[in-house]
Amino acid sequence: MAVRIRMKRMGRTHRPFYRICAMDSRSPRDGKAIEYLGTYDPFVSETDARVMLKRERVDYWLGVGAQASPKVATLIKKYGTGGTHLDAQNAAIEKLAATTKFVPPKVEIVEKAPEAPAAEEAPAEGETAEAPAEEPAKEEGGE
Repeated sequence: MAVRIRMKRMGRTHRPFYRICAMDSRSPRDGKAIEYLGTYDPFVSETDARVMLKRERVDYWLGVGAQASPKVATLIKKYGTGGTHLDAQNAAIEKLAATTKFVPPKVEIVEKAPEAPAAEEAPAEGETAEAPAEEPAKEEGGE
């Protein structure tokens, strides 16, 4: 089986997103992949932050004889192990992280003590419940 490292198109109309994956060369473009090796998003504002690769897995597949498509070969040359744009990629990722507008709010998880079940017992068949129910004692102070 001849393995190719190529891009698989995802996303919606007029908003492409690509997964870089190892695939059988006979499978269709959007067919089943053997392994996903990274992503390429052409709409990211920072050019050098568009590609994310699993470098060790790309090296593995190239080592066992997989052939990269021309576009993916260019991306591997720039952003793969020992790539020419790695420093620029790290700087671009840090810049994007610093300028991100959305910061998720911190959510505090408060554990509540389990409540004791109500201790109401049903009267036996021959008895009637004439006694008034006791009200639970209210705690005072402690603010």
